[in-house]
Amino acid sequence: MSCVFCGIAQHREHADIVFEDDLTVAFIDLRQFNAGHTLIIPRRHYHDVRELDGTAGAALMATVSLVTRAVSNAFPNQGISIWSSIGEAAFQEVPHLHIHVHPRLYNDNILRVYPSDPQLPDKDTRSSYAARIRHQLASK
Repeated sequence: MSCVFCGIAQHREHADIVFEDDLTVAFIDLRQFNAGHTLIIPRRHYHDVRELDGTAGAALMATVSLVTRAVSNAFPNQGISIWSSIGEAAFQEVPHLHIHVHPRLYNDNILRVYPSDPQLPDKDTRSSYAARIRHQLASK
């Protein structure tokens, strides 16, 4: 399997790297809707966040925090969006876990979370959702 992000992590593919350590790499995204859009990846190939162990997850979030502060200070913004997508329905384009750090400007219209007003389920429904998740957590 050929993974472009693995190539970047191993310095076989070019990227404008802004930070790297033993477990993570951060580099400028090829697409720059707003200047400063940066990606953070684990060096090891994980398809998505569901595969992470605690050590890799902690290292990834530490790098996300570090790079987000730097991006926020380096580029004009009225906010920052941080996101990661899993699967085609969520528009994941590269099957290697990556987290976007994207400077935001008022009315830039990127990453609209909901296409319309979301439903507001009643308390019993929300409680049943929580119970389903707790059940999955307990079965691990």
